[in-house]
Amino acid sequence: MLHRVLSVAMVLVPVAAMAAAPASAPSTRDFTFHDGMMITGLAPGKRARIWLPMAYTNEDQTVSVISKPADARETIEPAYGNHLLYLERSAGADGTISLECTFHVKRREVIGAGPEKLGAAEEARRFLAADAKVPVGGKGMALLEGKVLPADAMALGRVLYDAVDDHMQYRKDKPGWGTGDSNWAYDSGFGNCTDFHSLFISLARAEHLPAKFEIGFLLGPPSTSDAQVPGYHCWAKFKPPGKGWVPVDISEANQHPTERDLDFGTLTPNRVMFTLGRDLELNPRQAGGPVNFLVYPYVEVDGAAWSQDKIVKRFSYQDDAPAATRPANFGSR
Repeated sequence: MLHRVLSVAMVLVPVAAMAAAPASAPSTRDFTFHDGMMITGLAPGKRARIWLPMAYTNEDQTVSVISKPADARETIEPAYGNHLLYLERSAGADGTISLECTFHVKRREVIGAGPEKLGAAEEARRFLAADAKVPVGGKGMALLEGKVLPADAMALGRVLYDAVDDHMQYRKDKPGWGTGDSNWAYDSGFGNCTDFHSLFISLARAEHLPAKFEIGFLLGPPSTSDAQVPGYHCWAKFKPPGKGWVPVDISEANQHPTERDLDFGTLTPNRVMFTLGRDLELNPRQAGGPVNFLVYPYVEVDGAAWSQDKIVKRFSYQDDAPAATRPANFGSR
């Protein structure tokens, strides 16, 4: 067990400042998010089972569905309450199936650790257990060797955040990245957002800090015309005793070092969350094993998962108002 000390004033000063009430109300971003996809490579007439993750309302965002496939039904994933659309459809003569969903989102800036909500401590216990690719501890514990870990949970979260950021590089130029395998992330020292945050979650859970994985999309600059999103983005949250969930976005901090402090404890409203958690069993249950994480369509054909390489995806957004109307504290990302 790594040594802890109670005297952590030097660590607590910036953390306490971050946790204080904001000087102004959190900023928001109102936008329409378009999710389009085409499943390819099927034999004409081949039947596919399709699960589509949906953005949904939670404490950080308010979501309404503008459009969805008429033949889809809404379901709830049982472990974490993620919202899904499920349908079965046959491929056309060209061997493809095209689908579209559109959502309106009001996303709120997240600042610091809010108050603990009723029942939150009990709910948080599930986020102390291992996931298939996220052991409790694992190889990454080597990053903490020789460190004096503070007893204060907020300060401890910052130590773990910095340890991951210092060890990792945001790179996707070599194979292996993107599965959210925390041991692989430690060994490689590089990866994307899933790799960064899986390593953080392993460390946090090993130090008895509940930590959870959220995934969705990061938006670019405000735009009143259709602006494309290249792919998914994820972040993590940890929960100190007696407080609400504290967000971290370590991969963004790694790419924008001058905003390292901003990405600990705050999330700008430039994103939308789709799902929570790992190792998901869908509703209705998929034929294959648990889904590692879900942000793109999950498709099965003849009881086997269809390759993501055969699913063409297009994501875009359009803001409700011009950038000039945004609050001054809108945030750089």
